[in-house]
Amino acid sequence: MHREIKLTADGSHTIVIPELNVTYHSHHGAVAESMHVYIEAGLFPLIDPSIQKSLSILEIGFGTGLNALLTLQEAIKHKQHIHYTAIEPYPLTQAEVSQLNHGGLLSMKDAFLQLHNSPWEKDIALNEFFTLQKRNTSLLSLQNIHPIHCIYFDAFAPTDQPELWAQAVFENLYKMLAPQGILVTYCSKTVIRKAMEAAGFIIQKIPGPHGKRDMVRAKKWHADDTDQAD
Repeated sequence: MHREIKLTADGSHTIVIPELNVTYHSHHGAVAESMHVYIEAGLFPLIDPSIQKSLSILEIGFGTGLNALLTLQEAIKHKQHIHYTAIEPYPLTQAEVSQLNHGGLLSMKDAFLQLHNSPWEKDIALNEFFTLQKRNTSLLSLQNIHPIHCIYFDAFAPTDQPELWAQAVFENLYKMLAPQGILVTYCSKTVIRKAMEAAGFIIQKIPGPHGKRDMVRAKKWHADDTDQAD
């Protein structure tokens, strides 16, 4: 599968697969999109070392490692212990990683290389606050990960990989979440929201990143919850 590295509007790189007409990040800005969808909407509502000593995050689609790098940056900044599990069936090559500018833009070149050079299938402590486990597997084969506080659902769009957005997939992820855990994703299509709701999630549509009107933050139902979706 041929992959090309392209610049996005905020100066950060994304990867394009021309034959499938898909990109790993928004052309409006890779870093801007990841910050908005996964860090601000997903991590920030949960991050509080005084309440939650350690957070467990699952990323569906390690890709360029950008979401993991931004999470690592926030873990250090907030002194929040984070265990980060990322699945990726098609890892980037070393040549592709070497061309990406995420590490340089965020002044985290060494950390970015650490993320990509870390061995697969085992816990690797990158520093005192961030432990990474990369799994070379697909979402449909995922099992034995729980409890998770936050899921970054960053799979390719439903039009490209519809099997990854099925109700059964969300039911499996729902089981992995801790009570009141959340799942965030850039996709807010009605059919996807209905699949999430059928799996048990409480759905909230919130403003999306630049170029997208909406995104979704889905919460695992809890007996004490009184608020419902927008």
